[in-house]
Amino acid sequence: MYKMEQVCLEYRRRGKTVNALQDANLEICDGDYLSIVGPSGSGKSTLLLTLGGMLTPTKGRVMAGSESLYDLAPVKRAQLRREKIGFVFQTFNLIPYLTALENVQVPLLLAGASEARQQERAKQLLERLGLSDRLDHKPGELSVGQQQRVALARMLANEPSLILADEPTGNLDPDTGKEVLSFLEQLNAEGRTVVIVTHDHAAAERAKKRLRLENGFVHPVEKGNI
Repeated sequence: MYKMEQVCLEYRRRGKTVNALQDANLEICDGDYLSIVGPSGSGKSTLLLTLGGMLTPTKGRVMAGSESLYDLAPVKRAQLRREKIGFVFQTFNLIPYLTALENVQVPLLLAGASEARQQERAKQLLERLGLSDRLDHKPGELSVGQQQRVALARMLANEPSLILADEPTGNLDPDTGKEVLSFLEQLNAEGRTVVIVTHDHAAAERAKKRLRLENGFVHPVEKGNI
């Protein structure tokens, strides 16, 4: 269970105060598949990063189970992120000088896994995503869709229970985007909790629950009304 309780987040831009989140309340049960939509600049990515322990709110609490994320020491919060939360970014954030295999090994290395375990797990994940013939290719040698699949494999390396995806289909062609959404649905069917931020209403409609974020406020929406 993940919760946001009366979360506000303010920052200054060009001498003005921006209220990115205003009294945001959100409850995500284990196994949920939630989509968040809203206009550009509405705070969708801010909400996702705050939920994932990467952006400290001005006030309010973010709960991961019984633990308040931002009351944890930074080292403890980083450990919780590493062990329980997987991020998928629109820009992939792959390390350009590492191969696909090495990119997927990175979180396993940070978690202290042995070299043998790193390679075994990374190969398994890349094979699952149809990249068994691309293990030694660097990001610049891969298509955009293949890069996103490497990013998905890396996200899964430490078997997170919560997946946070920021515009996971934003840079992809329609067919590849559908493949990514189908994969996220598979992960949800396996018991993982999935939260996606998207501007694509068709993608948002595939989720079990939907929210709209506008002017920093969170609103639930019914299916078909996004």
